[in-house]
Amino acid sequence: MSGTDNLGVTSGLTAEGRDLAGLERFMRENVAGFRGPIDTVERMNGGTSNPTYLVGAGGARYALRRKPYGKLLPSAHQVDREYRVISALNKTDVPVPPALALCQDDDVIGSAFYIMRFVDGRVLWNQSLPGMSPTERAAIWDDMNRAMAALHKVDPEAAGLSDFARPGNYMARQIDRWSKQYRASQTDDIPEMERLIDWLPKNVPPMARTTIVHGDYRLDNAIFHEREPKLLALLDWELATLGDPLADFAYQCLSYYTPPDPKGRGLAGLDLAGTGIPTEAEFVRAYARRMGMESLPNWDFYMAYNLFRVGAIGQGVYKRMLDGVYDTASRGENMVDRVRVRAVAGWTIAERMMGRA
Repeated sequence: MSGTDNLGVTSGLTAEGRDLAGLERFMRENVAGFRGPIDTVERMNGGTSNPTYLVGAGGARYALRRKPYGKLLPSAHQVDREYRVISALNKTDVPVPPALALCQDDDVIGSAFYIMRFVDGRVLWNQSLPGMSPTERAAIWDDMNRAMAALHKVDPEAAGLSDFARPGNYMARQIDRWSKQYRASQTDDIPEMERLIDWLPKNVPPMARTTIVHGDYRLDNAIFHEREPKLLALLDWELATLGDPLADFAYQCLSYYTPPDPKGRGLAGLDLAGTGIPTEAEFVRAYARRMGMESLPNWDFYMAYNLFRVGAIGQGVYKRMLDGVYDTASRGENMVDRVRVRAVAGWTIAERMMGRA
């Protein structure tokens, strides 16, 4: 799938009743080399939390990412934080879209937004990468590994991001956050979630280092070269902060514990032999080597935590479906079962750790 294939069918800001004159004026004044008029604005698929648009003007293409319209929680949808981290990473080896301009004036298009250079390429949804050769699959997975290691090697202070998050124990804060969110949206009794809520905060390992973390690092949050197995840009930095890189990396490795869904997310149960896709152990070794480590300490804890985390996120989605916030009730029928599967997997890992103690 190319970047342009990732466009939605609706025309974006104009369809939402927004006058493009203000946007064009802002871009003339703040985006170097901009030549109008704006001739294309289309909503892109994905990016549901902070809607994203393709903006075409003067033969150039830009990506606009904005806050949703309407009343928002104070700490949510902080596009200024996204813009800040992308701008800082533009000066490193981490592949991100070139950041061009930030607008925090709601009067321009109705909400705060930022402009990036549009990066054309493939968005790959199916993690098993059907139709590719084993060599291509191996190269794509390895470049995902390379880009994550590059991110975790960035010195936050040198990048100007030393104040990007409040000090303190990142893992303890994360466990507390997702426990509260699970409680706020709980609908069913899932004993394994209860056990993880009790066990995780009592077993938090010491952080070996603090780095910039993406927070939602996965295959379909990246753009790859149209013909080559090369990662061109990491997207969706809404959850970026300073934290534990092993928690960030373990989140990506959830693929190995997640059964494939209709979009092909998840590798659990698939026979990877001969596909070119690395096993979890091989993928972990490659990351450790790039980070200059012999192994990843407390790896099982980070996997148990991330299974709990995605369980809590899934529970929140399910509750919003029941409340009618999402008009996708049929999808919600088995959502709580997915929460239960992840909780059971996370608690199984925790029990394995206790058995070794």
